[in-house]
Amino acid sequence: MAAESFPPEGDAYGIDTPPPTRLLDVLSVAATVVDADGRIVFWTPQAEELFGYTAQEALGKYAARLFIHPEHLKAVVRLFTEVLETGRSWAGAFPIRHKDGTTRLMEFRNMRLQDDLGDLYALGIAADHNLLQRVETDLALCEKLIDQSPIGLALLDPDLRHVLVNPALARIDGMSAEDHVGRGLRETLPLPDIDTIESALRRVLTTGMPLLDQYHVGHLSVDADKDRAWSLSFYRLEDPGGRVLGAAMSVVDVTERHRAAAEADRARRRLALIADASVRVGTTLEVEETARELAEITVPQLADVVAVDILDAALACRRSRKPDDGPELFRALALKAAHPSEALRAADPPGGLAAYDGDRLVTLCVHSGRPVLVRHVDAEDLPRIARDAEAGSLLARAGVHSYLAVPLIAHGEVIGALDLKRTRNPIPFDEDDVVLATELAGRAAVAIDNARWFQSVRNTALTLQRSLLPDHPPEHTGLELASRYQPAQATSEVGGDWYDVIPLSDDRTALVVGDVMGNGIDAAATMGRLRTATCAYADLDLEPSNVLQHLDKITCDLEHYIVTCLYAVYDPRTRLCHLANAGHMPPAVAHPGRSPELLDLPTGAPLGVGGISFQASTVRLDPGDLLVLYTDGLVETRHHPIDDRLDVLLSFLDEPQRPLEETCDLLLYGLRHPDDHDDVALLIARAV
Repeated sequence: MAAESFPPEGDAYGIDTPPPTRLLDVLSVAATVVDADGRIVFWTPQAEELFGYTAQEALGKYAARLFIHPEHLKAVVRLFTEVLETGRSWAGAFPIRHKDGTTRLMEFRNMRLQDDLGDLYALGIAADHNLLQRVETDLALCEKLIDQSPIGLALLDPDLRHVLVNPALARIDGMSAEDHVGRGLRETLPLPDIDTIESALRRVLTTGMPLLDQYHVGHLSVDADKDRAWSLSFYRLEDPGGRVLGAAMSVVDVTERHRAAAEADRARRRLALIADASVRVGTTLEVEETARELAEITVPQLADVVAVDILDAALACRRSRKPDDGPELFRALALKAAHPSEALRAADPPGGLAAYDGDRLVTLCVHSGRPVLVRHVDAEDLPRIARDAEAGSLLARAGVHSYLAVPLIAHGEVIGALDLKRTRNPIPFDEDDVVLATELAGRAAVAIDNARWFQSVRNTALTLQRSLLPDHPPEHTGLELASRYQPAQATSEVGGDWYDVIPLSDDRTALVVGDVMGNGIDAAATMGRLRTATCAYADLDLEPSNVLQHLDKITCDLEHYIVTCLYAVYDPRTRLCHLANAGHMPPAVAHPGRSPELLDLPTGAPLGVGGISFQASTVRLDPGDLLVLYTDGLVETRHHPIDDRLDVLLSFLDEPQRPLEETCDLLLYGLRHPDDHDDVALLIARAV
């Protein structure tokens, strides 16, 4: 029969029947028919899946010989004869031999068949015994869990009528489980927001997305004089084939939590604020940005006006003197208000320095290392809060009625203070606010401390890096030169990239560019050692390949460092440039009137690998030709193929006659991106 002649699922021959379930598909029930002689005459695809034999392999074969072990053969023949002769069905589990040679336990249902000619056959229905047992166990477990669960559980059909209710929900509703069946939610759960509940359930049925812990308050007939609260969760139920069966609803009595919600709400909001601060404060290693993040997270949840002030000595990474009664010099880093307020005019603007006497509350806070709380600010308190009389008047007009200063303490050192004021929030600061502010300040202080020390180390490394780079004249014999060094923009770290221009005998010039893998002071120091060694070997008039071999030996003695380097020597008399490469990016050459190109040099291994020889190549540089040496930070990115980036580099060299300083800027600004995580050394030489 053609497939299109079958009626659609759930409407067989026009009869209104429910759609088929998928449980039989999960169980993979197989059917076989054996004639009176024991030969297989019918074989289903499920039988092939279960026993391993295809229909071609099974049909016409003796079933007993095909998948019955010899020791079980007599028992099978006896059961087969009994089924055919008596007509009684037989059911049980029996081991069979799978095609792959393994023994598998199958559960059978065998019965006699008779055709219109009177011939007898045996029908065998089989399924994997372990699978059936697991399904039975799962069903039993689910039934016990539902019956014994302290959580109210209900199964609803697609029309949101009860199909099953467990005893716990029956106790909550005050209605027997049997009385629930067939009833809608409005008849069993008459809550004030039943429309919302039904709408949520229908949305779950439509989208399949569960809704968890929906909070509902009301009262039922069994407890009409008291409000109760429940947490409702809704899930869509589907069969293995994805057909929607209905929805499940869980109901948890949370009345006690509801009655305590007012007292706990404030604590929850504070915990949420701390959690938010953990994510939002300290996202960068910038002191000012971290201070701004602290101010933004604090307003308006904790205060209406917030200022973050750092001791100037701490910002400079100088150890503050011991607490005393003297004045302190603060640098304002951040200022934030929940709404326009004259209190902003009273505060020190970010970036400015302010000296506060020892009797000021913020000074007392950093000297003592303890919070300073003024629950109710009056006229006598304002002079100790404001920087001067005018600022005090502004604070009074702004309505400042409560004040709190909390020290910023990192690793036992007070580095500043968090200054909090309330104007529109009518509730004064209390001890809970002190605890919360102290927690926020402590987290931020560590981030600020890390940032200030990072900036100090970074500045030291950058100073070292720049001090080690050459300060060469713009021209050497036969060459016009321009160079740049730029640290990584995204990480604010310096690395080990360097360049050098070394005058040699006979008016020759050595051009060097290299990259020490890594960053920070160690990388910069390693770069300095290699640059010094390069200058020393260059003075010996060694060939470029020999210079790299000597540098390779030095690098091998350095711990965990790999270095790429390109060394070139230009002779203005012959116009020849001899180059050797140790794993570095290929140099670019631009000739007037011709397309720029990358030099095809033997790459060689990086310095530090050890025992590798290097080869030298020669290129001619006529007047006007450009030679561009650079480190990989100029062209490499995380999102673009290196070949595409090199093509972009060459496109910027289409005018070799352009001023070299302009060409350097063009390459840096055209190829670099704010998210670049590597530093760059760039050296451009033009033959004259």
